[in-house]
Amino acid sequence: MKMKNWMTKLGLTIGAGLLMAACGNGETASEETINIGILQLMDHESLNASREGFLDTLEEAGYVDGENISVDYQNAQGDQSNLQTMSERLSGDSDLILAIATPAAVSLANMDQETPILFTAITDPVDADLVTSLEAPGGNLTGTTDAGPIEEQIELLLSLIPEGGKVGIIYNSSEPNSVIQGDQATAFVEAAGSEVVLKTVSSTNEVQQAMESLAGDVDGVYVPTDNTLASTMATVADVAKANKLPVVTAFSENDTVSGLATYGIDYYELGRQTGEMALEIIENDAEPATMAVESSDNLKLIINEEMAEAIGIDPATIVVPK
Repeated sequence: MKMKNWMTKLGLTIGAGLLMAACGNGETASEETINIGILQLMDHESLNASREGFLDTLEEAGYVDGENISVDYQNAQGDQSNLQTMSERLSGDSDLILAIATPAAVSLANMDQETPILFTAITDPVDADLVTSLEAPGGNLTGTTDAGPIEEQIELLLSLIPEGGKVGIIYNSSEPNSVIQGDQATAFVEAAGSEVVLKTVSSTNEVQQAMESLAGDVDGVYVPTDNTLASTMATVADVAKANKLPVVTAFSENDTVSGLATYGIDYYELGRQTGEMALEIIENDAEPATMAVESSDNLKLIINEEMAEAIGIDPATIVVPK
């Protein structure tokens, strides 16, 4: 793998430098720079927090961009053609790559079967064909999953609406992880005896109309970890306020939530967890093929008190159902 080659090269470089210094020529060894590529699907708070947590963990361990590592950060801005071009660039120049969100990881996996690739903010890496199994990935990819407690999130939403009320679920139908979560959420809602009204979108331009349609037909809305919806939560929030509609999301943004509430993971901490996996590869020559995919157990309830006030709900009444 490329990382093994880099580790061998680094060892030889340092060894040769020390040998020359011992011979009295006055030269000292220089560290080999580690090239780290980052491919992020789009710009929104959860994905940004994952990246920041990853880089902060590396820096705290002594790996600083511009000193002993070189970070090439690429953001596709949600454009599939950008993902392909950026994947080509990073796979050719990187010793280690971080993929943020499923489409970024899939693009890299299709391009590069050698470079160690870590992923984060991915709900189901097995369904996305990124790994053989969570316990034994089997290839050059592993990382962290943001699979959240969907059942608890649905229970939270149901506790905020009238018994038997209708639940709207909205997501981008072209995001495989969103479809999986949508199906799971639907099953939990129906098992609780409530009706689901499903709305799917294909782009950010459709979110407002879809939300307005839901607002006239449901008592509450659930938003899974969908990148399109996460990047347009301001629009979702505006419609929710105007219609006094509780919205529970599967994601938070740096200890805030644009909907009413969420019970889920901390994306910054998930990024830090992925950074620890990167250190295992860099320092201990760990193989992604045998590094189990990790999930976060750092779950928390986050309440948007401003939203609660706007739609007439007392924040003190919002609790995670037992």
